[in-house]
Amino acid sequence: MSSPRTAPGPSKAAPSKSAGGRQGEKAAPVKASKAPKSALPKAQPPKPPSNRAERTAERREAIIEAALDEFISRGFTATRIDDVARRAGVAKGTIYLHFKDKESMFEELIRTALVPLIGRLHAPPPIGGSVRDAVEAFARTFIQEVAATRRGDIVRLIVAEGPRFPSIADFYYREVVSRGLAGMRALIELAVSRGEIQQKNLARFPQILVAPAIIAVIWQSLFSRHAPLDAIEMFRVHLDLIFGERRTT
Repeated sequence: MSSPRTAPGPSKAAPSKSAGGRQGEKAAPVKASKAPKSALPKAQPPKPPSNRAERTAERREAIIEAALDEFISRGFTATRIDDVARRAGVAKGTIYLHFKDKESMFEELIRTALVPLIGRLHAPPPIGGSVRDAVEAFARTFIQEVAATRRGDIVRLIVAEGPRFPSIADFYYREVVSRGLAGMRALIELAVSRGEIQQKNLARFPQILVAPAIIAVIWQSLFSRHAPLDAIEMFRVHLDLIFGERRTT
């Protein structure tokens, strides 16, 4: 009797050759690869037209405008933070997020309204242009943008209230007056070196050159309703005295 046939056992799989490997070697387990990180940040969705930074800037601007209105109508002494907040349409606490007191608000008015204008004075005359033309152009800008606007009210407030609040007068001198005088002195020295100005000592007193601009600011608020002043023409006559009268052809 023949012995029962043994069932075949599981056959061994023939050794496979992995890609790039040798026969008989096990293929290394494949790990799921992560997508490489981009060096650029992910694209952000478009910001809404009025984001937080813009709203903060708009609120600050509204506070400054309201402060200017209050200072002009009440004077520095009588202006209160409550009145500025009410006019700006914000809570009183919001004021203190931007300014520590009304003095810092007034300094911001000077910094934003007057300092950039004075910065133009430091630009040298254009090539081929005279110093007189540069001074006259600055005077015209100053009269049009300060004496005839609410910026002039800031200057008048400083003149009126500066003696009682020396810190404000000091800030105005440091940020505006000293820079303006330095720029004017440089122009005078240039004019002297070119022979446009004969009086060399004028560089010691640059206040003389800008005096008509200050007169125009004060005259505008006190006497213009009685005797309107052509400030630009007055400045031209003043420059005739300093540079010599222009010759007409």
